[in-house]
Amino acid sequence: MARIAVIGAGMGAMATAARLAVAGHRVAVYERTETYGGAVRRLERDGFAFDTGPGLLTLPAVYRDLFVKTGKEPLESVVELVQVDPSTRHVFADGTEVSLPNASRAGVVSALDEALGSDAGARWGDFLVRAREAWDRTRRPLLEEPLWPNWSVLADREPYPSVPHKKLLRTRRAGTLAEVGAWELRDPRLVALLESHALAYGLDPRVAPASAAVLPYMEHAFGTWYVRGGIRELARAVYERCVARRVEFHFGVEVTGVLEKDGRAAGLELADAVAAEADFVVAGVAPDVLSRCVRGTAVREADAVPPQRGLPSRLTVLLALRGGRPEGAAHRTVVHAQDRERELDLLFGASSGLDAHPTLTVLRPDDPGVVPGPDHEAIALTATVPADADQAGPTSEVFDDHADTLITAAERAVPDLRERLLWHEVRVPADIAEATGAEGGAVPAPALAAAEGRLLHPANTTGLPGLFTVGGWSHPGGGLPHAGMSGALVAGLIVEGPEFRGSR
Repeated sequence: MARIAVIGAGMGAMATAARLAVAGHRVAVYERTETYGGAVRRLERDGFAFDTGPGLLTLPAVYRDLFVKTGKEPLESVVELVQVDPSTRHVFADGTEVSLPNASRAGVVSALDEALGSDAGARWGDFLVRAREAWDRTRRPLLEEPLWPNWSVLADREPYPSVPHKKLLRTRRAGTLAEVGAWELRDPRLVALLESHALAYGLDPRVAPASAAVLPYMEHAFGTWYVRGGIRELARAVYERCVARRVEFHFGVEVTGVLEKDGRAAGLELADAVAAEADFVVAGVAPDVLSRCVRGTAVREADAVPPQRGLPSRLTVLLALRGGRPEGAAHRTVVHAQDRERELDLLFGASSGLDAHPTLTVLRPDDPGVVPGPDHEAIALTATVPADADQAGPTSEVFDDHADTLITAAERAVPDLRERLLWHEVRVPADIAEATGAEGGAVPAPALAAAEGRLLHPANTTGLPGLFTVGGWSHPGGGLPHAGMSGALVAGLIVEGPEFRGSR
């Protein structure tokens, strides 16, 4: 039985802790803040409850597997999963609207044909077939296996089977998601639909590889799910599973260093010079936080995938409304930007400022557990924004002011929003930074193949034997399902050793 010290109580860290505890190890988690869940938080006020992190779940099988592998109690016995249908309502810049059914290719094709014109559905359906091929090629190496030592193979290989595009005398294949949209989908509304999936993860579709096609495919193939009471209920369930398996949690404890002995990790140095000895250390924190804790030793080897930098953040506006949720309202609506190129320039560095008409996600859960009564509604607005305050970037005060812009944009989806508004609260990138420790409140993106490895994440092993990394800033990257998968990978590497190659 080994002693395991875990830095942070995010979703990936807790998934690791639960699996290691079931394997017979003594696990202690040290969390800087006063609660668990990392970015998966909740705000409660006046009988309203809001998720301040992710609001929906894809690939619920990841957490079903976690609960099966850590006890006899299935996930559905501790949380209520609801499949969201329609999956998404889209409001495009020209005023066109379409509601896409959940996990139904035929239904999606029919809806797109009716809303956007004949052949639109067929083009999107054909794209999904190609996206599935990219998924099949990358699922194991990018989600289910530890990062390959020869990871450069993934960096060079584009798994998306692009359609040849002829222009003048040249034949080209799409290398970026934007080129997939322009050459294979062609309709600007279909392009906006495609690119909104990348933007939701903080990716610029103009440079994101064509393999980012797996992002819309995951939602299409495995559905979009809501946890009754909010996604925070999933974090609670994972935390309680850890406690039931005798994982120790220490909240409000700052980790100041990783102890080393005989060239390997040997525990943690806590505030006030208190030491917590361990045989293995698992770090579920952002790269800069970990680098400060590991002094004098390179966390990553010279040929390792470098940590991602310069990622954007999210701005969230939480709205308490009088009046009940209208029957038939979509759970999720994406309101598309009026000028997508301008929005991308502002987000990814070609210009400065915040877009007055951004791409916006509106979440309207049909859940009596998040409102004080049937005559109220709770809505969350989310937009991708630059990370908080460097010298030239936006500040928290600017983001607060931008919240009114999001409310105005949301009126395209909820026309009577301002008349019904009781109050609102804003969660800016600085709040994400406080919860997760990520510089500027940056949010990690999922791992993707190709693009010279820019969207891969460092391996879960490190340059210091006995130290492992978990969560969105290491393989396989950001997102709730990816966090759960990273927990399974790290637990496997500790229990089975370097020969572990993933679950079969």
